[in-house]
Amino acid sequence: MNKQTPLYPEHVRLGAKICPFAGYDMPINYAMGVIKEHEWTRQSAGLFDVSHMGQAIVAGENAAGFFSRITPSSFRKTPTGRAKYTVLTNDKGGIIDDLIITRMDENKFFIVFNAARKEVDIAWMKKNLPPKVIFEELAGNALIALQGPKAESALAKELPDANLSTLPYMTMQEASWKGPPVFVSRLGYTGEDGFEISIAVEKATALWNALLANPNVKPIGLAARDSLRLEMGYPLYGHDLNEETTPVEASLSWVISKDHGAFLGAAAILPQLASGVAKKRVGIQLTESGIAREGAPIYAGNEKIGELTSGGFSPSLKLAIGQGYVKTDFAHEGQKVEVEVRGKKIAAAIHGLSFMPAHTKPSSLKKAS
Repeated sequence: MNKQTPLYPEHVRLGAKICPFAGYDMPINYAMGVIKEHEWTRQSAGLFDVSHMGQAIVAGENAAGFFSRITPSSFRKTPTGRAKYTVLTNDKGGIIDDLIITRMDENKFFIVFNAARKEVDIAWMKKNLPPKVIFEELAGNALIALQGPKAESALAKELPDANLSTLPYMTMQEASWKGPPVFVSRLGYTGEDGFEISIAVEKATALWNALLANPNVKPIGLAARDSLRLEMGYPLYGHDLNEETTPVEASLSWVISKDHGAFLGAAAILPQLASGVAKKRVGIQLTESGIAREGAPIYAGNEKIGELTSGGFSPSLKLAIGQGYVKTDFAHEGQKVEVEVRGKKIAAAIHGLSFMPAHTKPSSLKKAS
């Protein structure tokens, strides 16, 4: 039997189409439909239940060193309040998961990781946990995402003391809502300005409904969340990332700190930085009609050069897009290719991973390695 988030009764009440996802019964879309939900998020403010994702606190005198060992990113000089996107790597350099890690203070970090990888991630982190560092899963917290150009004004009405207008992108602050503390992070999975709010389970439904009382806010399901992230070129674990793929192959080399070599998997990853890789993750844009999905082969002439790992229709661009891995020799933007769909080859071209400009709020915190 699938699990349910604390907000599941609200999804049912709102008439959501419910489907299994990562072991949970989740809302795929509501009555408005996927395309309109996607467009609403780009134009106004979309509300997402992401409580299925994992949340945890890691604290101790060597917590920064711990994360600097199990990821390719260095956290030793990360400012308080700064959130970082990074990946957990295994001993062979493969990606165990991608996640957000936020420094709450000198020796305390807040992490959010993928629902389908909860057990794997927790086991891996506990296995590598050094002495005097504590791992605490926040099973008593729900997670709500509010995304879109009107997200700040909508959330500010509920958190008037949070100073959201001065909160930069990829940072977090602690606030309160009707008593209990909440963690408010300015980030998301859509490319729009927005927030993720970690709140006690017993207060989640009240906050969800308070936000929905704003006419600029509507509930958005996982289908639109997927099309929004695909337009931005963000990877989805289990599709675009896995334990056999390294950050260099996944076009995530930017998460690897330049002066950082003592992380798990470094022996495999650092030579790739120096010498290159055989395949790379790229964007794909179909240039004739058709929709290509995960697993579709990609050809250059008669040579198969890779395959799609994600694909679908872009409501913003009104065309089919995707991402996948191709041989590095063909991984330059504009390269003409073909994608095979049900035995038919459809004209396409290699594209940058992002198909849309990001509308996130600029960060004013000093950048640190």
